[in-house]
Amino acid sequence: MAKTIVELVFIPAPAVGHIISIIEIAKLLISRDHQISITVLVIKPPSTFGSAITTYIESLFKNAIDSNISFIELHQDETLPVHDTKVDPMTTFIEFINSHSKHVRNIVADMITQPGSSQVAGFVVDMLCTGMTDVANEFNVPTYVFFPSNAGFLGFKLYIQTLCDDHNEDIVKLSNSDSTISIPSFMNPVPTKVFPGVVQTPEGLDFILRSARKLREARSIIVNTFMELETHAIESLLEDNTIPPVYPVGPILNLESIAEKGSGNDDIITWLDSQPPSSVVVLCFGSMGSFDEVQVKEIAHGLERSGHHFVWSLRQTSIDQKTGAPSDCEDPRTVLPEGFLERTAGIGKVTGWLPQVALLAHCAVGGFVSHCGWNSLLESLWFGVPSATWPIYAEQQMNAFEMVVEHGLAVEIKLDYKKDFVNQEVDKVVVTAKEIECGVRRVMEDNKVRRKVKDMMAKSRAAVVDGGASYESVGSLILDFKRNIS
Repeated sequence: MAKTIVELVFIPAPAVGHIISIIEIAKLLISRDHQISITVLVIKPPSTFGSAITTYIESLFKNAIDSNISFIELHQDETLPVHDTKVDPMTTFIEFINSHSKHVRNIVADMITQPGSSQVAGFVVDMLCTGMTDVANEFNVPTYVFFPSNAGFLGFKLYIQTLCDDHNEDIVKLSNSDSTISIPSFMNPVPTKVFPGVVQTPEGLDFILRSARKLREARSIIVNTFMELETHAIESLLEDNTIPPVYPVGPILNLESIAEKGSGNDDIITWLDSQPPSSVVVLCFGSMGSFDEVQVKEIAHGLERSGHHFVWSLRQTSIDQKTGAPSDCEDPRTVLPEGFLERTAGIGKVTGWLPQVALLAHCAVGGFVSHCGWNSLLESLWFGVPSATWPIYAEQQMNAFEMVVEHGLAVEIKLDYKKDFVNQEVDKVVVTAKEIECGVRRVMEDNKVRRKVKDMMAKSRAAVVDGGASYESVGSLILDFKRNIS
C-alpha cells in the first residue's frame, strides 16, 4: 500500500445522529483514497444519554473498521450537569464538549512529534465541536466542519448571524413572533414558527451565533446532502463569498442494520414479510422521541381510525426529561387505550426500539411518521418511503418545512410541534387523533408525493456513485485535504 501522506483528525459530537454519520464519511474517505489515515477522537457521552450511543461507541473500539482508521477515547474529567433548569441544555452540552480541548491538544501534540509521523492535513469536526477550531489553529492546521444536517439549515444559521451582527436585528423577538421571513437558502418565505426553539431565548441564540461565527472560520463545510435534493440551498451557499466553500457529499448513511438479525425484533421483520407491499406505516421518533400518556392515547386512536397496518416504536420519557434518553415501555398497556392491543392485533405491532433502516428497507413499508431528524429523512428518501412530519426538537421543524413546503417530498402532521426540554411545565400541545389519522392516510394514499419520493430515491443513489455530484464533491474534498500537505 502506498505511504500514507494525509493524516486527518476527526472529532465527532457524542450524540447518536452526529457520530454515526461522521464515522460513515470517514469510512468513505479511506475507501476512496488509501493515502488517507484518520484518527477519531471520541468524547465519551454522559451516562444520561442512554445506551444507544454507548453501545455504538463500544462497537467502534471492538470492531476494526479499517487499518487506516484508529480510535482514541478522550479522558473525561468533567460531567454534564443535568439538574440546572436555568441553563439551556445545548449550552451545557457544548461546554461539556469544549472541556475536552486540552486532551485533544495533548494527543495531537504527541501525533506530530512521533518519528516518521505524517503531517496532519486537517481537523474534521462535527458542527457541535467547532470550539476545537482554536486547538487546530494552535497547530496551524485547517478545520473542516462536518455538518450532518442540511444545506437549508446551514444557510439559516449563517443568515441569522448576519441579521444579528450586521443589521442589529432582534432575533429573539423575531423568533417569538408569528410572521415569515425570506432566507437565501430557502425558496419560500419561512414561517418563524418553524425556527428551532433554541433561537427563542437570549442564551440559546448566543449558542447559535457563536456556532455560526465558528463556521465562517472553517476552511470548508462538508454537508450531508446532495445537489439534486437541495439545489437552491447549495447554490445560495456557493454564491455567497462570505461563506467557506461547501462540499455536498450525501446522502451519508449507515445501512448496516438492514442485515441485523437477533436484535430482538426478528418477529417484527417476520410479520412484515407477511404484509402486502407498501401497506404498513412505521412510526419512529428518534433517539430522544417520547410522549406523555395523553399524547400516546391520541396516537393510538388516530392509528386505529386510519385503518392502515402499522409498526409503532413506543418509548417512554425518562425521569430526567431534560437530558435523559427515552427507554422502552415495560408494559405498553399502562399507557395505551384499554383494548387497543387486542383490537389492532391483526393490523399492527407496538414495540420498543426498532432497527429503523431495516424497516424502511422492507418492501412492506409504505409510509413513515417521523420526527424529521435529517438522517431519518435521508434514509426515507434512499428507500423511497414517503414521510409524515412530526418534528420534536433541534432543527427538525425546519427539516419538516423543507420536505413538505420546499420539495413536496413529505406530508404534514405538524410542522411546528416542539418539545420543551428546558421548561417541562409549559402548556403542551397535543396532536389530536384526527390530525394523526389524516396524516397517516395522506402518507399512505397520496400517490403524487409517493411518485416524487421514488424519483428522489433514484437521484439520491445516483449522487453517490462514480459520476454523481456527491461522488465528485468527495473527490474535490480529498484534493483539498492534499493541498494542505507541504
